[in-house]
Amino acid sequence: MRVLMLSWEYPPVVIGGLARHVHALARHLSEQGHDVVVLCRHTAGTDASTHPRSDRVTEGVRVIRVAEDPMHLTFERDLVAWTLAMGHAMVRAAQDLLRTWQPDVVHAHDWLVTHPAIAIAEAARVPLVGTVHATEAGRHSGWLSHPLNQQVHSVEWWLANRADAVITCSQAMRKEVSHLFEIDDADVTVIHNGIEERSWRVSSAEVARVRERHSPDGTPFLLFFGRLEWEKGVQDLLAALPRIRRRFPGTRLVVAGKGRHYEELVEQARRLRIRRAVDFAGHLPDRELRALLAAADAVVLPSRYEPFGIVALEAAAAKAPLVASTAGGLGEVVVDGETGLAFEPGDVTGLTTAVTTVLSDATAATRRARVAQSRLAADFDWGRIAEATVEVYRRARPAEPVELGRPKIATGNAFEL
Repeated sequence: MRVLMLSWEYPPVVIGGLARHVHALARHLSEQGHDVVVLCRHTAGTDASTHPRSDRVTEGVRVIRVAEDPMHLTFERDLVAWTLAMGHAMVRAAQDLLRTWQPDVVHAHDWLVTHPAIAIAEAARVPLVGTVHATEAGRHSGWLSHPLNQQVHSVEWWLANRADAVITCSQAMRKEVSHLFEIDDADVTVIHNGIEERSWRVSSAEVARVRERHSPDGTPFLLFFGRLEWEKGVQDLLAALPRIRRRFPGTRLVVAGKGRHYEELVEQARRLRIRRAVDFAGHLPDRELRALLAAADAVVLPSRYEPFGIVALEAAAAKAPLVASTAGGLGEVVVDGETGLAFEPGDVTGLTTAVTTVLSDATAATRRARVAQSRLAADFDWGRIAEATVEVYRRARPAEPVELGRPKIATGNAFEL
């Protein structure tokens, strides 16, 4: 099949797990013989003079990156206008593309590419498939209190209701999407995220160096890696750390990642008097992250909201003992007592108990980690995920263009209606 994917992030432009998802899916579709074009963007803050539109084949995938328009817009300050401008650039690029290449399907990844995806699918008269990776209501615990929240939610609603087929990455997200956007959950296909087929092994010397850096006196160290946003729950892990350190004196925490919540987390660590016990390491190269995973006594994923949790798969691939909340897809990836230990989102006491259980019995923790790794090839293989996605493409039929009205916005909590 000829597949046109739209994504606002694609390596080397990486914001979160979406970039890795689209990258892996595109490459595996290409390896299976499909003709894949990815329409994406250059890094934010550039323009056509520094980063003009590019069109290159990389790893078997044709990647078209659009330049930012001349307007002075920033993602942080002008989110909706910035998104519309990006979509405008994608539509112009697609007009040139469609003169010589016709897709069989258009696949939109998340709300930021809704406008161009709908326009391109209708112009090409082909099915539109939409993958909803997360929701605005989910990120804000059901509250759509501010105009920006409502604007993003309404675009998500538009994509879910206009798409000819909808995909989510977990059963939890399937329920969330069908409820929030008023579509039949039977019309939503669940296709899990996957894990790359690559070696997660690191040498014993690298592990020793990491432990010497982060735990020179041999005390336990914990690892969180991911975006530093409120929904990732790092604040709960920091709140638990003093209790963990009372049980296991000297325990340290490495926080690997960047995000808008960074300054608040640093201030929280100071208030809790654990700032010296927490290393905010920033974004790390893959090799360094793998060494940390191999060396950590436990990887802790305390998400308040998590559509899937690719980081849990990466921890499993590295055979790292895993402690995770049951938020969203994490509850499907981490089987409590079998592949890791779980706790309810926001439950600091449950988090503390799970971590201290891991630290108290390293043998049992290692056994669970091995079981987690053994599941990857069967349940989270990207080749199988690509095949399942193609089945969705083949079943989808293009609907007639339809003009939809605005959705109603919940005045209370959207999940309680």
